[in-house]
Amino acid sequence: MTPGTLFVVAAPSGAGKSTLVNALLDCEPQISLSISHTTRPPRVGEQYGRHYFFVERPDFEKEIEDGIFLEHAVVHGNLYGTSRTVVEEKLNSGADVLLEIDWQGARQVRKGKPDCVSVFILPPSRVELERRLRGRNTDAADVIERRLINSREEIAHAHEFDYIIVNDSFEDALGDLRAIVHAVRLRSPLNAKRHETLIQELIAP
Repeated sequence: MTPGTLFVVAAPSGAGKSTLVNALLDCEPQISLSISHTTRPPRVGEQYGRHYFFVERPDFEKEIEDGIFLEHAVVHGNLYGTSRTVVEEKLNSGADVLLEIDWQGARQVRKGKPDCVSVFILPPSRVELERRLRGRNTDAADVIERRLINSREEIAHAHEFDYIIVNDSFEDALGDLRAIVHAVRLRSPLNAKRHETLIQELIAP
């Protein structure tokens, strides 16, 4: 069994990361989204186990102590983390896995799994970033201001990622994201393992 590829997608709030990721998952059913744990309260319409595992802060801190997370970070005052066991089980089964996390978590994942493929999503401008944040109507004004302030530091780490996509035109950005996935699957070392039998048949005398 050839292990799957771990994809890591990060972006500042308002860049359209979740919308792009959801569209990618619809187009690429072979990719499994890893559901994160968070201490943030659920937004309207969010469901436990589908969007996040919503947990109390003391429980999350206990999970950190127990070492269950592949990565964890504080984002806008809330804790987020990814289960190491769940991700490794999916990868070992041959499935590709996608983590939708922040730059801090991405840095931890790259350190622990240097063969992961990381992508950073940029907004086309600060004006558009603010427009998208305010247009979501999901956060209070002070939360939006904090997200805008934090976005500067988040974007400053974009150069650490393997790929950068500017989400100006949604269709173009989705096409770029799918192109990355397809290119990764065609890499020689990975594809050589998948097609070892065919290769041997083709080179046999």
